[in-house]
Amino acid sequence: MRDDSPMAFFHKGICLLALASAFLAAPFVHAETSDSTLEERLSAAQFKAYGLEKLTPEELKGLNQWLQGRGAIDDAGNAPRRTRDGFIEDDLERTTVNAHIAGSFSGWDGRTIFKLDNGQEWKQSEPGSYAGPTVTDPAVTIKPKSFGSWLLVLDNCASCRVSVKRIK
Repeated sequence: MRDDSPMAFFHKGICLLALASAFLAAPFVHAETSDSTLEERLSAAQFKAYGLEKLTPEELKGLNQWLQGRGAIDDAGNAPRRTRDGFIEDDLERTTVNAHIAGSFSGWDGRTIFKLDNGQEWKQSEPGSYAGPTVTDPAVTIKPKSFGSWLLVLDNCASCRVSVKRIK
C-alpha cells in the first residue's frame, strides 16, 4: 500500500483518532482508580490473603478513606484536602509563623531557601536580593498574604521582607 493512497490516509486517521481518544480518556481512568476502594482494586483472593475480610465495615471504610487521603483522615473520618503544593491543608493553616532562621544568615539572592528552627523550609518566590550583616539564628515572621502567598519579614528590620513559598 502506498503512503499517499486513500486507504493509507484512512488508516493513519483511524490510528490518530484512537491515540487522541486514549490520551483524552487517561485523566478519567486515573481518577476512577485513585478513588476506588480496596474491594474494587483487589481480587477476592487478594482481599482474603491480606486479611482484610477480618475488618469490620467501619474499619474497612476508615482504611479506604485513609488510602484515598494518602494517609491522613481527620477525627470525623474525612480525608483532608491538599493544597496545590501538596501540603495537607490542616498542616498549612493560614496563620502567622514565628520562628528563627537556623544558623548563619546574611540575606537573600533571588533563589534563597530559608531553613527554620521549627523544621519548615521556605523558598524565595520573587526576584530580588538583600544583603545585610551576618547574624546567627535571626527571628522571622511569616505572614499570610492574599491569593495563598506568604511574606517573610526579618524581625527588627521593617524593610527586610520577601515573598516566600513553603517547600517543606
